[in-house]
Amino acid sequence: MNVKFLNPFVSAAHEILSHEMRESIQRGDLHLENGSYQTDDVTVIISLVGAVDGTVFYSMSKEVAVGLASVLMGEKFASLDRLAQSGIAELGNVITGQASMKLAAAGFESNISTPSLIIGKGATISTLEFPRLIVPLTTSIGALTIHLALREGIQQNLKTPQLEIPKVDLKDK
Repeated sequence: MNVKFLNPFVSAAHEILSHEMRESIQRGDLHLENGSYQTDDVTVIISLVGAVDGTVFYSMSKEVAVGLASVLMGEKFASLDRLAQSGIAELGNVITGQASMKLAAAGFESNISTPSLIIGKGATISTLEFPRLIVPLTTSIGALTIHLALREGIQQNLKTPQLEIPKVDLKDK
């Protein structure tokens, strides 16, 4: 994985979590992993396509997910119900969206997918030939780990092509 894709995600995660939680976020030691990814209790999955291709996983324990959802949504959750799940999925979406804007500013414009959420520890997800850069983050609530399985994609023009519609004279028909 190209290390230049790391900083936009670390920066976006730090900005968003620090702002929402009103506290300092600590980053642990980075490391690279190859092979399949094993999900944690809660995993948000978002794909990128364009100048950067791949997948981002945000993994955490169920307790951390409930705690983060409570803080981020300003509501005390007792369990990871549908609203709390939506809040955690949106956290991944906001971080990835902010990171993709930073990537675009550096010349790597990409589209992101809607987030998917896997609930349950131990599911195996193959990132095929994409090694994952692991970014551990620590908050007062607990650990959130970002797994970046990204590589430079084929530079694409992501703008919608303009179609020319021929003029039809309805008088002749």
